[in-house]
Amino acid sequence: MKSELSNPQTLNDRMAELIRQKIVHGEFTPGQRLSEAALSESLEISRNTLREVFRLLTKEGLLKHEPNRGVFVAIPSIASIIDIYRVRRLIECQALAQAYPRHPAKKHLRDAVEMAQRCRDAGDWQGVGTANMEFHMAIVELADSERLNVVFSHLLAELRLAFGLLNDPEFLHMPYVEMNVNILELFEAGKLQEASAALNEYLVHSERIVLAVYARRISDGGQPK
Repeated sequence: MKSELSNPQTLNDRMAELIRQKIVHGEFTPGQRLSEAALSESLEISRNTLREVFRLLTKEGLLKHEPNRGVFVAIPSIASIIDIYRVRRLIECQALAQAYPRHPAKKHLRDAVEMAQRCRDAGDWQGVGTANMEFHMAIVELADSERLNVVFSHLLAELRLAFGLLNDPEFLHMPYVEMNVNILELFEAGKLQEASAALNEYLVHSERIVLAVYARRISDGGQPK
């Protein structure tokens, strides 16, 4: 007997968040086919419940259903990547510029930076990527908006899919370890406008790298769907 909760909506939301986190942590990769049987077994839910979760995540753009083939982890389009970065600049830069310097999320920022440094020193670039996601989530927490936190968690999952298409995680993540340190130091010094400006420059740089990789994929005949 599957161990399901009495409230199916609560269960669906919880399972959807679990799958989002697997995407954010790089456990599910772009284009990967998801086995309904294996996933329902590992999550200890029925296939009917899993199908509802799949429908929810498909609406969010994280999964894609292909008739007669199954459900696959989505590959973001160039248009969606541009939109993600536009929204990130609007949310993150404002959250940082208007933050309270002693906000409790400051510890989350510091912990994320230190985690990234440890992973970098160990050569764990996937771990560096996850720590970077945590850093940006902590920036959004500075805004004290649960709605923004939810929206941003969805954006991060899409963004990790884009990052998953880069075959060189060290190239992708290494520069941002020290950039995060710089932003944190500016924030801790109370230089909020400078921190926000540094973050904006950082996001522009990151967007250019990701789009350049996508452009190469298209030129090689591997256009994202």
